[in-house]
Amino acid sequence: MTPLNETHDPNLTSWVASANDGQTDFPIQNLPFAIFRRQGSSEAWRGGVAIGDQIVDMAAAVQAGVFNGEALAAAQAAAEPTLNNLMSLGPQPLSHLRKVLSKALQTGSSQQAALQACLVPQAQAEYSLPARIGDYTDFYTSVHHATNIGKQFRPDNPLLPNYKWVPIGYHGRSSSIGISGQAFKRPKGQVKPPDADVPVLKPSARMDIELEMGVFVGQGNALGEPVTMAEAEDHIFGLVLFNDWSARDIQPWEYQPLGPFLAKNFASTVSPWVVTMEALAPSAPPSVTRKATRSPCPT
Repeated sequence: MTPLNETHDPNLTSWVASANDGQTDFPIQNLPFAIFRRQGSSEAWRGGVAIGDQIVDMAAAVQAGVFNGEALAAAQAAAEPTLNNLMSLGPQPLSHLRKVLSKALQTGSSQQAALQACLVPQAQAEYSLPARIGDYTDFYTSVHHATNIGKQFRPDNPLLPNYKWVPIGYHGRSSSIGISGQAFKRPKGQVKPPDADVPVLKPSARMDIELEMGVFVGQGNALGEPVTMAEAEDHIFGLVLFNDWSARDIQPWEYQPLGPFLAKNFASTVSPWVVTMEALAPSAPPSVTRKATRSPCPT
């Protein structure tokens, strides 16, 4: 459970004017992370934090001496070419970094001059994957989604009996995950027309996309050692939007009996910005927050 703190105050404003317009996805209460560089440049990829229509260049901010104490190690990890080391630190160092960033970006901050020079307009940036993704699992987490998909293959029995008892998932191909805006080739595969005796090899004519939520796991666990439900949130770094592409005409022929294969692993797309669990704390139900006070979640 993530407690609410001063960084969630809905009345906070930033000296970055675009963070206060009420329309941005990146007010000072959010502060998500990404990996970026200036468009068309040969600059090194490094971490950044979104504020309004700007990016706080974490490598530049560390160099400028904005961070010290408990927040410094996390800031240095956030400046690296991937967020893996930052994710592995766990929630407490990340919370220290969030508090320092929030204070430095607030209206009237004494750090404004130092941090102002570390801003890069989002319109001038390009993005890389937030982390090195060694593996990922795709879960059916919506009974409505599972039922609708099941109807395509089993009209009379769309929801299998184990669905409500055990997590249903499969491992995808992490090497084909790309950042939002990626281009990829239309997949080819075997398609068996209903009136044909043998399948034919052809480009997919029924491409489909599912908008899903991606979860970045930060701290891991030793092989064979369980993570309890009470500890689970401490292992989650943050959330992204995730587009899962599917070749629906190829899928029915190849997925039985072992499940999804080439029709499902040719491309997946993630949003560049990772919203941390701490930023999302105000949107949790009151029963799972440590304070009764509620404030609007970042959009």
